[in-house]
Amino acid sequence: MYVVGLTGGIGSGKTTIAAIFAELGAEIINADLLARNVVSPGTKALTSIAKRFGKEILRQDGSLDRRKLREVVFKNKGELKWLEKLIHPLIAELLIQNIYSATSPYVILESPLLIETQQKELVDRILVVDLDEATQLNRSMERDGSSEEVIRAIISAQIPRSKRLKAADDIVDNSKSLAEVRQKVIQLHEIYLATARKL
Repeated sequence: MYVVGLTGGIGSGKTTIAAIFAELGAEIINADLLARNVVSPGTKALTSIAKRFGKEILRQDGSLDRRKLREVVFKNKGELKWLEKLIHPLIAELLIQNIYSATSPYVILESPLLIETQQKELVDRILVVDLDEATQLNRSMERDGSSEEVIRAIISAQIPRSKRLKAADDIVDNSKSLAEVRQKVIQLHEIYLATARKL
């Protein structure tokens, strides 16, 4: 299976780009959605998280309040490292299962932490969705309802933009118009399809 890793900073537009690939027939594996499964009610991971950070990070229905957890872990690098050590291996296991069960000619593995984690070992090619930090910040605050301080902490916890771009095999500049971005994605889709068919 040919696997393309789709990554970018918070608010860069990864999900929008992934949706275009999905329209073109690519199967999308979203690491963030799998991460939610790993910490769903009743899981050992969620129990460990609640034990570590207190029941305040849980909603009334017992699910994880991701915004509250985010506010705690992105203010303390030690707590973030603890959380990553707990959930990253579980997410990787689900990613592998999803890759092997995929049926499309190639797969898009969408992950904000593709380069920072061992997830990069699961992909054949890296596609970076690029956007300047000011636009990332504005989009993320608007979308998530989080404070500027929290979003800046997330941006600083992610790999620097320059390193992300250096790791890229392909780049989509998401500051361009949607029509231009869509055209770029269609071009990349054709390349990925042709490469996958040669395998």
